[in-house]
Amino acid sequence: MNYKTVKELSLEWNISERSIRDYCNKGRIPGAVLNGKTWLIPEDAVKPNRQIRHTNTKKKLLDILKLEKDTKRSGGIYHELQIEMTYNSNHIEGSQLTYDETRYIFETKTINSNNTIKVNDIIETINHFRCIDLVIDMANYKLTESMIKQFHFVLKNNSIDSLDPTFMVGNYKLKENVVGGIDTTSPDKVSMEMKRLLDNYNSKKEVTIEDIIEFHHDFETIHPFQDGNGRVGRLIMLKECLKYNYVPIIITDDIKMFYYRGLKNWNEERGWLIDTCLSGQDRVKELLSLFKIDFE
Repeated sequence: MNYKTVKELSLEWNISERSIRDYCNKGRIPGAVLNGKTWLIPEDAVKPNRQIRHTNTKKKLLDILKLEKDTKRSGGIYHELQIEMTYNSNHIEGSQLTYDETRYIFETKTINSNNTIKVNDIIETINHFRCIDLVIDMANYKLTESMIKQFHFVLKNNSIDSLDPTFMVGNYKLKENVVGGIDTTSPDKVSMEMKRLLDNYNSKKEVTIEDIIEFHHDFETIHPFQDGNGRVGRLIMLKECLKYNYVPIIITDDIKMFYYRGLKNWNEERGWLIDTCLSGQDRVKELLSLFKIDFE
């Protein structure tokens, strides 16, 4: 993918460099990646429209999350969703951090533990917090390849994997991989399959929760990245649930085996994965009820 600089787009869009950086910081330019202190923006990026301020009598969960994130509110639904999703999504992928250690990192930006902890677990936990912020900022945008690659870039940036020159942080895999004993899409076909998957998904006039779950299965079957596919896939589910105002899905440790079974046997019985994901909404519903946030 080719990128442009903030300065180049400033001249092209006839707006200030400050405005472009602000768009990037707020997630209003899908695919924009912060490399060190420099924003790299896809060459096909579209200039965001000016936002119209308006009020709604009933706020969506996404609106509440944005407000609490931007105001840095502690102890609200944003705070709890960050911890719940980051802990569970990392834990089922092998992270040794406990729930309390994950909470401590989020709340204090430090780690206090008597256990031996892998540096990578800490890095990817912090990165996952950043991914959720990015998901919230970009939730209303159309799902694209560049956006998905950005999720992967943020998740794996500065991780141990990023030190491997063959590990493509923020880009598709170069080597074959297998998940759950099932062959995945070969590297030379990933780009084509991802384009096909996204074209089909984005062509839907109405998106149901079942459509989001089906996309998740198809994404995991392609397994486009060398590692991190499960977490990126669940971040995509979070983004789409927020966009369409569905209760988000968190796959907890007690249902992970049903989740894996559902992914593996989708073609024979779709109900297993759908039922498991709907069960994965239960913890979020508890939090929503606690904070008196309406949901359907």
